[in-house]
Amino acid sequence: MSGKRRDSKNRILRNGESQRRDGRYAFKYIDTTGKPQFVYSWKLEKTDKTPQGKRDDLSLREKEKQIMKAIDDEIVPRGGEMTVLELVKKYLLQKTGVRHNTEANYNFVLNIIKKEDFGKKRIDKVKLSDAKCWLIKLQQDGRGYSSIHSIRGVVRPAFQMAVDDDLIRKNPFEFQLATVVVNDSVTREAITRKQERAFLEFVANDKHFCRYYEGIFILFKTGLRISEFVGLTLSDLDMQNRKISVNHQLQRKRNMEYVIEDTKTSCGTREIPMTDEVYKCFQRIISSRKKPRVEPIVGGKCGFLYLDKNDMPMVALHWEKYFQHICEKYNSIYRVQMPKVTPHVCRHTFCSNMAKSGMNPKTLQYLMGHSDISVTLNTYTHIGYDDAKEELKRVVNGEW
Repeated sequence: MSGKRRDSKNRILRNGESQRRDGRYAFKYIDTTGKPQFVYSWKLEKTDKTPQGKRDDLSLREKEKQIMKAIDDEIVPRGGEMTVLELVKKYLLQKTGVRHNTEANYNFVLNIIKKEDFGKKRIDKVKLSDAKCWLIKLQQDGRGYSSIHSIRGVVRPAFQMAVDDDLIRKNPFEFQLATVVVNDSVTREAITRKQERAFLEFVANDKHFCRYYEGIFILFKTGLRISEFVGLTLSDLDMQNRKISVNHQLQRKRNMEYVIEDTKTSCGTREIPMTDEVYKCFQRIISSRKKPRVEPIVGGKCGFLYLDKNDMPMVALHWEKYFQHICEKYNSIYRVQMPKVTPHVCRHTFCSNMAKSGMNPKTLQYLMGHSDISVTLNTYTHIGYDDAKEELKRVVNGEW
């Protein structure tokens, strides 16, 4: 036993272990790539005390245990020398054939990570606390909850890919987002029936905005997504049987390229019956429709209902601006202010009104094109005391 190497406390040192003159312990090992590596600690065993003035750390033998397990599990050392930014780029390279909105979101996330010091961090150095602190920092920097949600929605699966590729052992982004950052996102609530009537009446009587009345009325009374509405063509309207065929949506990319895409979900493909008022609105839209010199064709489709000054189909952005300007003008005139109304608020209002009217949830799910009934049922959470009172009265009076 006397020939064994020992530390300053006369403890036998194992193969690869040594103690330097300053008292610090070292362990030399060969990683899975065949390269020699070193780890250090001021403590040999977990029970040792850290020398005064030195940073506390895992003991050398605790580190050895982690290293040997990583070698046995064939974990690539040092995270393959990959940074967070490089990992996310590699992950996104596999995301081919996605919709342009999804691609735009990926680019948004990538640009944020490029600007962050966190993006330069080596992936095997990212701990759970680091991931949480970074997301908190993003919120403190002014990023909204929805943006942070999008960022984590890309970074978490990217780190999971690193786990699956044996670059790291654990995914540091496996935690509930709401437990770390404050959800400060504003829910777009439905407006009341009274507000809806006031809004529509204002549009109808305004000499400038009245030209958009029929389109806005249809959005309020059908629950169509704005991308579905702007994508409607003359051939999608069965005026004889009074039904709307929803089987695609129109989008415009940042580079101004127009694209036709499938509906948001498979359940988004549906046929919506026209009420008498909606039918009349479509009649007026068709009769007053702009006659361009050359019909624009997007994705093999033509005959779009609304065209802009360049004889191209109007897109969501056009209508969002119209709604914004209408609200601004309304609120500049009336003391009782109109809340923010957008095309999506129209959809939410339709859903809320149908729920309050007692429509069967499955019927409403179909009309809305929701793939998950829980999305539809969430509308019923907006029902209040007055709604409950009316419903109870209806049931008690025998209107089953």
